[in-house]
Amino acid sequence: MDKRVIGYFADNGQAEEALRELKEKGFNEISILGNEKGDKSDSRARDNNSSFAGTLSNGTMTGGAIGGLAGLALGAGALFIPGIGPILALGPIAAALGGAVTGGIGGALIDYGIPADRSDFYETKIKEGNTVMVLKADEQKTDEVAKILRAHGAQDVRVH
Repeated sequence: MDKRVIGYFADNGQAEEALRELKEKGFNEISILGNEKGDKSDSRARDNNSSFAGTLSNGTMTGGAIGGLAGLALGAGALFIPGIGPILALGPIAAALGGAVTGGIGGALIDYGIPADRSDFYETKIKEGNTVMVLKADEQKTDEVAKILRAHGAQDVRVH
């Protein structure tokens, strides 16, 4: 049975490293949500915020490693969410955010299998400028995914 593993990164560079390792290990259903506020604790990450988005967009669009190319081509990119502002959404959850104007990011996370209280928590983290990563993984692989996220600095990593 598939589970969701979710966590957030204050440093976009760490999120990018985690994404790279997860892709190398064959995990494909990875979604990333972040806004343009950037990292508050690491000036290097703040300076690289736009390159992070560019790297993710270019890397996933050309490589097709996250989700299918068709899904990414239609569902990835920048969206404007009232109360949050412009966000970058990549991966399977990006399509769900098409309706986020009414349900918000929290609603999209709920639809993706994250409990309501945790969805609200992660929406707040995105508003604060953090990057949220959520993966769909086989139940036997959730510990591996959580370990990779934590090894790269993910905070509040949970399995649902």
